[in-house]
Amino acid sequence: MAVIATASGLVGLPKCEGQTSALSCDCMQHHPRSPALDDCTGVLFAGGSASRLAGLAKGLLRVDGEPILARSLRLFGELFPDTLVVANDARPYASFGARMVPDLLSGKGAPGALHAALSGARTGWVFAVGCDMPFLSREPILWLAGRRGAARAVVVEWRGRLEPLHAFWSRDCIPILERLLREGCPSMWAVASTVGALLVPEEEWQRVDPAGCSFANVNTVEDAARLGIKIC
Repeated sequence: MAVIATASGLVGLPKCEGQTSALSCDCMQHHPRSPALDDCTGVLFAGGSASRLAGLAKGLLRVDGEPILARSLRLFGELFPDTLVVANDARPYASFGARMVPDLLSGKGAPGALHAALSGARTGWVFAVGCDMPFLSREPILWLAGRRGAARAVVVEWRGRLEPLHAFWSRDCIPILERLLREGCPSMWAVASTVGALLVPEEEWQRVDPAGCSFANVNTVEDAARLGIKIC
């Protein structure tokens, strides 16, 4: 599998824990605006219960005083012509001004959110992430976009598992996804496998994100402390 570099070269994020905004937000502060990925919608999944964070809306967790959701939406505004937030309860995020859609099939977890995102997208592709991922960065996203080709989806393998919530999914997945959801409650691994997603090996991904910072997310109070996230 060939390695594709971005026009500005291969860049990496050396560490994730307690990153400062100068590193974690370089995508928002120092890069010139590039042409949007005009065939893709940026999607944030915001439907989790956050039971291990006392039910807090995870997109409102703060890095350097700013909600993670706001940071992600600003980056997406540079990269994509449209953004979506998938959330069954829109109230915590109403003030951000993003287009919001609920799950069309309730109780299906992340695969149900992906189905809602693909169904609501006005483009042929979506780039899907969780609302609690504080270290999204421009160059890794653009690099991954360049891997799509004729695939239905592009997903990174990292530390022995797939990372379906920092991945590109095409609307061609909808018929297969709908069948899987009708049959039960598939995992995101099962969805990726069944649609025939292109899997990017860890050693290739390390060329643009050596420590896997893009995949960091906040599930627990301990995660928040380790990543320097403020719980309000």
